[in-house]
Amino acid sequence: MKKISILLVTTILMTACVSKKKYLALEQENGEIKSELTKTKVEKEELETKFAIIEARVDQYNTKIQSLNDDVEGLTLDNKAKFQVSEDGTVASGASKEKMRATLQNVDPEKLAGAKTLKDSMNIAVQYNLSKAMDTSDLEEDEEIVVDINETVVMISIADDMLFNTASYRVGSKADKILKKLADVINSEPSLDVMVEGHTDSRSINTAKVSDNWELSVLRATSVVKKLQNQFNVAPEQLIASGRSSYQPLVENDSRENRAKNRRTRIILMPNIDKFFALMEAE
Repeated sequence: MKKISILLVTTILMTACVSKKKYLALEQENGEIKSELTKTKVEKEELETKFAIIEARVDQYNTKIQSLNDDVEGLTLDNKAKFQVSEDGTVASGASKEKMRATLQNVDPEKLAGAKTLKDSMNIAVQYNLSKAMDTSDLEEDEEIVVDINETVVMISIADDMLFNTASYRVGSKADKILKKLADVINSEPSLDVMVEGHTDSRSINTAKVSDNWELSVLRATSVVKKLQNQFNVAPEQLIASGRSSYQPLVENDSRENRAKNRRTRIILMPNIDKFFALMEAE
């Protein structure tokens, strides 16, 4: 009986010992599972954060793609405004070329036959439109206006006797007609810069008001600039007054007629060529 009791106690103790080991093992396993779960949650949160960043980038890329699509559409619509460089170095946009071609349809074919390059054609078109805008046909025959084109610069040379009396720098009233036409062109396009150059013949001058030809040429240019500003409302920031004295003669100063040719005021229009074509485009 005593042996049986000892055996029973031993069995119970052994059974209790095994259960405790299992418990500890299960507890350790549970801890590991909880640790893995916590790690998984952290990884999930990190993945969610990364996914949110990726989504934001995708949205940005989609926005950029849409913007590029819009730009492509805009470039397609505005393609005519792109500048192109021709073989002779002339820069022009598709739009200006189209307007130039439309203008050249009205130009005398004989004059157009001399155009060998894009620059030649552009110059002829600008000169035609400028002449039309200036409309000098109603001026007297002995009044001389010469329009010349150099690159995209338009130069209008006005004979001295159209603007001033001999040795004077005061602009006469008979100049109002041509200056008004010129002012209308300038006022129509704020992008124009306008340089007014005074030129004299080689005869020296020395009076109480004018000391030499340098001063006379500058005073004449300044008088024209002031008249354009004060009487015809040309913005002063578009105007430049300069004098060249007698040092850029057109011809030799060896006769009365030649000296008259050298006494002149040159007005130089320096336009943005596309805006100039838009301004001058025939109705």
